[in-house]
Amino acid sequence: MVKHNNVIPNLHFHKHWAGRVKTWFNQPARKLRRRVARQSKAASIFPRPVAGSLRPAVRPPTAKYNMKTRLGRGFTLEELRLAGVNVRVAPTVGISVDRRRVNSSQEALNANVQRLKEYTSKLVVFPRVAGKVKKGDSAEDVTAAKQLTTAVLPLVKEVEAVEFREITEAEKKSSAYMKLRQNRADVRLQGARFKRAKRLAAAAAEKNM
Repeated sequence: MVKHNNVIPNLHFHKHWAGRVKTWFNQPARKLRRRVARQSKAASIFPRPVAGSLRPAVRPPTAKYNMKTRLGRGFTLEELRLAGVNVRVAPTVGISVDRRRVNSSQEALNANVQRLKEYTSKLVVFPRVAGKVKKGDSAEDVTAAKQLTTAVLPLVKEVEAVEFREITEAEKKSSAYMKLRQNRADVRLQGARFKRAKRLAAAAAEKNM
């Protein structure tokens, strides 16, 4: 029997939790299936890079992430034009194109143009039909080509050099706290000091008259 002002026992022990347990016994099989799928995809697109097409270096929107650099969707038409790459030819040689993106800074435009030029200088195009080499195609054997398994021209994080110097004696003696307090007092007393100087100037002018 319940005594005093306690909680009424209302415990739920008939929830059939054993039938709602989520198991993951197929994890090793899924891992193997993903690996086989990656291998079959790499074999089907040989000798193209496994990572896909070349992508530009862009900055994410908003002030929270715009200090970082990541891979974008595709190169703009302006970047392709300055790099000397035809818009229709670009997707056929592993260059992604984004017709919606617009360049907003000259630095990013120059960086992506240089990225395109570096890619085209290293690009090797094999003929579609073996033995029929067209203009711009490579005469090398396709079977001897080595497939690129890493990212195409991965982004290199630029680390700015930090300069170190000795702390001067003047900096050791100075106090940042006192500077802030002094500046705060100057702002607070600016009006009173201006009125006092104006009053003293008026009194001095009356005395000289």
